[in-house]
Amino acid sequence: MRDIFNFRTHYRTYLAIIGLFALVISVVYTTFLARKLKEGEQKSVELYVKALEELANPRNMNADITLSSQLTMDFKIPTILTDEQDNIINSNNFRVEFEKDTAYIRRQLILIKNGGYKPIEVPYLKQKIYYKNSLLYSLLTFFPYVQILLIAVFIGIGYLGLSSARKNEQNRLWVGMAKETAHQLGTPISAILAWLHHLRDITQGKEKENEIIDELENDVSKLELVVDRFSKIGSVPILAPVNIYTVLETIRNYMSKRSPRKVQYHFPVFEENAAAFVNVNRHLFEWVLENLIRNSLDAMEGNGSISAEVYTDDRHVFIDLCDTGKGMTSKQAKNAFNPGFTTKARGWGLGLSLARRIVDTYHGGKIFIKKTTPGKGTTFTIQLPKVHPTDEIRQAIS
Repeated sequence: MRDIFNFRTHYRTYLAIIGLFALVISVVYTTFLARKLKEGEQKSVELYVKALEELANPRNMNADITLSSQLTMDFKIPTILTDEQDNIINSNNFRVEFEKDTAYIRRQLILIKNGGYKPIEVPYLKQKIYYKNSLLYSLLTFFPYVQILLIAVFIGIGYLGLSSARKNEQNRLWVGMAKETAHQLGTPISAILAWLHHLRDITQGKEKENEIIDELENDVSKLELVVDRFSKIGSVPILAPVNIYTVLETIRNYMSKRSPRKVQYHFPVFEENAAAFVNVNRHLFEWVLENLIRNSLDAMEGNGSISAEVYTDDRHVFIDLCDTGKGMTSKQAKNAFNPGFTTKARGWGLGLSLARRIVDTYHGGKIFIKKTTPGKGTTFTIQLPKVHPTDEIRQAIS
């Protein structure tokens, strides 16, 4: 079943390839059109020059010059007519308000020269025509950059949309599994409770048997707590201010009794003047801490130490959980919170993924691997927003 969670679609790669392919085709075709347009405009200028020569030649006084006249009238490419010393004689097809602005036309001539445009000689008139390509050509040459921007936006929106859809699908899967697990556990737990009550009735006065039943009831209560935690996945949990030191003390007492004897716990000692308040759903948050500690126990293989440290800044409370286990490689650490990732021979790889969901989504905090070294251990850090409860709340939760 783990393969289901390890499955990774390649839609992002496919999306990028499709976008890149469309961009290459579009840029190549646009470049081809721009080149053809430039060649056509150059031929138009050459025809324009021939038309000017024909109109200026006195030998053509009685000839039909209708075509040449029409060519000069329909000519739309910006041109500057100069003498052999580049003194400006005339200009055409620039913006009307600048046609008589000598300084503007002179600047345009400099730009045309700097742009690498070669003048076309008018031998009969001993003049030269400088020209630059039309506005349409300029727009066409800039079009590939517009395409790059549009396709980048398309890929970005597509990526965000697909990522969001995939994340929502995963969330629905985790929520469905959690609620179904809680539902399935409910019936056998109720049956076990009924049997325990029956056993207590038939073992009245038997101290040893009653002690065993007490422990069984404690374990059933723990199962009920697990069911409650799973049932809250997908729902908006109720948060309340708690002193993080009391939560850590509760977890230490519970987990130390269920850990191998060679595992030592070094947690901060709770004192009345030691307080760091956070808003949490205590059942869910205790599950996060238990999950991290169980991972540490697995990594240490029954021998080592688990330590906790609490520190704060102006806005946050930080909890470091450090073990002396086998640690992780950088690649393992990078994927540790991904659904389905696990280094265990057995396991679904959902613990850390659900822990991140609980801390990030429900508590507005962060959980991350602060440091890890193969063979030396791992430190997880939980960051939660700090709260400042009133004196009445302090007394109520102390």
